[in-house]
Amino acid sequence: MKIFKIFLNRIFVFGFLILIQILWVFFIGRELLEHYSWIHYLMRLISLMVVLWLVNKDENPSYKISWIIVVLLFPMFGGLLYLLIGNKKPSHKIRRILQPALDEISQVAILEDDVSKTLTESKQDALHYLSDLGYGTYLRTKCRYYSLGDYCYGDLLKDISQAKKYIFMEYFIVSEGLMFENILKILAQKVQEGVEVRFIYDDVGSITTLPYHFEKKLEQLGIQCVVFNPFIPLVSVAMNHRDHRKICIIDGNIGYSGGFNLADEYINVKVRFGHWKDTGIRLEGQGVWNLTTMFLSTWNAYKHQDDDYTQYQPHQLPPIQQDGYVVAYGDSPVDHEETGENIYLNLINQAQKEILIMTPYFIIDETMMKAFLLARRKGVRIQIITPGIPDKRNVYHVTRSYYYSLMKEGVEFYEYKPGFLHAKMVLCDQRIATVGTINFDYRSLYLHFECNVMVTQKFVIKDISKDFKETLALSQKVTLKDSRRFRGIYEAFLRLFAPLM
Repeated sequence: MKIFKIFLNRIFVFGFLILIQILWVFFIGRELLEHYSWIHYLMRLISLMVVLWLVNKDENPSYKISWIIVVLLFPMFGGLLYLLIGNKKPSHKIRRILQPALDEISQVAILEDDVSKTLTESKQDALHYLSDLGYGTYLRTKCRYYSLGDYCYGDLLKDISQAKKYIFMEYFIVSEGLMFENILKILAQKVQEGVEVRFIYDDVGSITTLPYHFEKKLEQLGIQCVVFNPFIPLVSVAMNHRDHRKICIIDGNIGYSGGFNLADEYINVKVRFGHWKDTGIRLEGQGVWNLTTMFLSTWNAYKHQDDDYTQYQPHQLPPIQQDGYVVAYGDSPVDHEETGENIYLNLINQAQKEILIMTPYFIIDETMMKAFLLARRKGVRIQIITPGIPDKRNVYHVTRSYYYSLMKEGVEFYEYKPGFLHAKMVLCDQRIATVGTINFDYRSLYLHFECNVMVTQKFVIKDISKDFKETLALSQKVTLKDSRRFRGIYEAFLRLFAPLM
């Protein structure tokens, strides 16, 4: 019975269909090559043209080199493979779906109380840059930082149970279990009370955790649902672009984001890879609007609803927070901006004393590497915490392979010994921090839809700093001797293809 379920599993069926396609292309290609010798030269010509195009392309160098190696190693099919799945630009389908909604919401993206042009830190903290992309900076926002998903969960349940008008939720992974069952019960109850509930989940992110057509179950409960970029068993570049955001919005006044998805391991009810260390953030007030516009741009792209966006703006505003600002911002492969990477680089470059980082994956390019090295050479202390127990073995090997080059210059690496660290956090000079969904890897920085919250409020910075110190105390420092062992032939091979992972 168990074996029967495995064969009916969606990922097994789809994987089998993709394998058939690959084999079909291989055998058809072999037959054509045997009967039509000119195809042999055509395929090699395509590969050559792809290599030349990559050389001239304004593209991340590491990503280009990885693909050039693949194409040169397999000149018969390498060029065609790149054309099918290698281009980082979003597919025409994704762009066609999303761009009209993005253009429409850009008209109302910035509230009148945006202070990005008036703060003294505006240029230093790239607030002008974020404002130009449609992300306002606001002072009338209360903020709370959570050092674990466990702590955030109770507040999330309480807030959605008190919703009066609407609840918007957008998550990468949704898994049946205690966490989501409790949330689902409240959502179904709120629907009965007349609250509008909209729900977005990523199809690939939840492909192994939810049954096929789970959206129908939600709709039967009165919950409107969008399945982001549904997985189609075809070898296609479109499948690279996933909705990695984690957003919950209640009545436009309260918003949640962070690293945690809707699955039991994120609140440590279910044990996977030891203790699950994650972070979250709760906003109340004007700063929620940026999260709302991110959600609505995706929602309206799929549902084509004629929304009056102003009805979703925050209307319960706390007093002006004198000790700092909040700005939620997103990253998208559609806008031709590496927003997440640019903000990380800006924080590293502006640091004068220290940079503290928590990240589950550390797969960086030469630009990021140079930024860290230059920061060290001007005396900045850099401490980076990564997982002690990995969730993906190969990614873990690649992450560790970066230690040695940076540690030679004095960068400190620590591994969280109790388990898997999924938090994505950067704290610069005990003054400014960013928390959210953006990893230090190629997928987050170039392919996925992401969101982070940048904050300078002093009491929040204090909480983030405290959490880093407590996490550091539970972590083991990596020695330079250890880091040398993480640079074997296997790691070198993985590093070669790291941008493709």
